[in-house]
Amino acid sequence: MKLLRRTLIATAALVALGAQAAATVGQPAPDFTLKDTNGKTVRLSDFKGKHVVLEWTNPGCPFVKKHYDSGNMPATQKDATGQGVVWLAINSTEKASSDYLEPAKLMAWKQERKAAPTAVLMDEEGTVGKSYGARTTPHMYIVNPQGMLVYAGGIDSIPSARPADIEKATNYVKVGLAEALTGKPISAATTAPYGCSIKYKSPA
Repeated sequence: MKLLRRTLIATAALVALGAQAAATVGQPAPDFTLKDTNGKTVRLSDFKGKHVVLEWTNPGCPFVKKHYDSGNMPATQKDATGQGVVWLAINSTEKASSDYLEPAKLMAWKQERKAAPTAVLMDEEGTVGKSYGARTTPHMYIVNPQGMLVYAGGIDSIPSARPADIEKATNYVKVGLAEALTGKPISAATTAPYGCSIKYKSPA
């Protein structure tokens, strides 16, 4: 029941954020500046000339746990970074949320699951998440070397929290990167994201 409630909340979030301007595939990806879990400043524009994956994350979400506890997200990260792709995991969970983990604890959670992102970034104000129209955890994006957004959507094709579904699903990020890295257009450039609603900070 709790999982169903989270899913319903995520669906409602699609409507709530739908009215806001959001990043669009085929358009320039919004630049941003955030601090990583070590306090270092990271800018998207620093990685111009490389493919970049953006992953919205929240360890409190069962859909995120599915992909990390199974090893699927870490394996996808390693596959990407091994090919020279930059992987930025972004947490837009507000500090007041019960799901919020302070930077050191968030990094420890990732390391326990052998995660391999280039950096884990903190977006507690939700500014970056909202600029991309990120709605769920996980919600995935690919930015090409020219700074254009070339993919937005789900990690894969089966919207469930069941680890057993991973091997039957199409990993959209892996497929999209394989196409992009060989200079091909991404065949499924926009897909439906699924997961828990992002726990954004409420407007003042």
